[in-house]
Amino acid sequence: MSKPSLLYIFTDQQRADTLACYGNDYIDMPALNGLADRSFVFDNAYVSQPVCSPSRATMLCGLYPHTARVPACNVPLPEEVQTIAEMVDPDCRRHYLGKWHLGDEIFAQHGFTEWTGSEDSYRPFFSSPDKHEHVSPYNQFLIDNGVEPNSESFGKHIHTRHLEASQAAPLTKAAFLGDRAADFIQDVGDERFVMCVSYLEPHPPHTGPYNDLYDPASLPVGPHFRRKPPENASVLNRVMAAYYSESLEYGLDLRTDEGWRAVRARYFGNCTLIDQSIDVILNSLAETGRDKDTIVVFTSDHGEMVGDHGMLGKTVLYEESVRVPMIISVPGKTDRTHIFGNFSHIDLVPTLLDLMGEPIPNHLEGVTRTDVLNGDGSLADNDVFIEWNGADGHPRAGEAELNPEMARQWRSVITADRWKLNLSSLDTCELYDLNTDPYEQTNRIDEPDLQDRVSDMTGRIRAWQESVGDTAPIEQQ
Repeated sequence: MSKPSLLYIFTDQQRADTLACYGNDYIDMPALNGLADRSFVFDNAYVSQPVCSPSRATMLCGLYPHTARVPACNVPLPEEVQTIAEMVDPDCRRHYLGKWHLGDEIFAQHGFTEWTGSEDSYRPFFSSPDKHEHVSPYNQFLIDNGVEPNSESFGKHIHTRHLEASQAAPLTKAAFLGDRAADFIQDVGDERFVMCVSYLEPHPPHTGPYNDLYDPASLPVGPHFRRKPPENASVLNRVMAAYYSESLEYGLDLRTDEGWRAVRARYFGNCTLIDQSIDVILNSLAETGRDKDTIVVFTSDHGEMVGDHGMLGKTVLYEESVRVPMIISVPGKTDRTHIFGNFSHIDLVPTLLDLMGEPIPNHLEGVTRTDVLNGDGSLADNDVFIEWNGADGHPRAGEAELNPEMARQWRSVITADRWKLNLSSLDTCELYDLNTDPYEQTNRIDEPDLQDRVSDMTGRIRAWQESVGDTAPIEQQ
């Protein structure tokens, strides 16, 4: 039997509870819900760092952000750090489509020999002046369809993200990527391939063609919606919530319940937009028969708060920011299997290589979890570790430039028995029992009866740091 191909789909800023397999029965996501119904679904999957570039380094390279040397956004992936495209058989066709955010945004690199870029907003981070002569294929697609650029960058006319997002559904970035990915599947014939499709949506700007698809007033919310963190929470979280609770964002008044619900409805509308694009790709797989020999993976680089704890965005260690959908479909699987326990993105690359029948390089920091998929292993004893490495490189409210607390380093562990400890050497640390307090409303870090647990979890973080060469100074305050 020939080795399978890989279709690796990921979004930007999509929290886990946007899919039916994670309890969402109120938004329209038929393609991804259908995929989940014939896949392995990881119930508790976590990113390595809740912001774009560092998380993507882990998702593509199988290394923690500090090891990949991508500690913050807009830091290019070093040339010598391999992606999965550099670890597979070079005879594979290897195509990357969409947002990269790891340097030289729209140019083929790191083992991908075919490239369809979609982002022109990262032009300031190109590595050489000659690259500024080029714009993304999506830019040209919009021009060809009568949408004139409304901004200029390094001598080229480009479209702002808000203009891109304001297009009718067929002209959106999501639709463009879905159509191009489907074209590739039609073109590839019987050749083996690795294709990554990386969507910007539902990342801001929180607007799109389906802004009015969902009624804001009727969308369910949890008890932590618009509820600010308590006084014994970290300064980081309290400052971020304080800012957003008094802000105007994306044309919406976040001082009001109506404003928060509207941004939530728009967010879910963009999730549906992505689903429609993914449907085009999956249909192309089925029409060509390539679904019979292609592994399909879906996940996201981090989540989105959309009002929970009174916050917008990511960059914090709350579940809505660090927990993401994680679905793996293998050829021939026709039912849904839930994988219990904690799963980390650090294990994704080795698992995919193993499923593809490719050797797993020794330098990877994760391990293959194919034994769990085969029913011969378990995640029941698995702790996961999450980093925050300081300023995230975004000039956004609540983030590093306007919130100096964001520049501090954090390390977090979610233990197998579902407790979370967030440690910082310069801020109030946090302890949550995710079993009884899944919305993380009660910080129990100072409770006398839990100090043995805190010490044990701190020891686990330090042992993990030693094992992966992480030198971040983390001490409980």
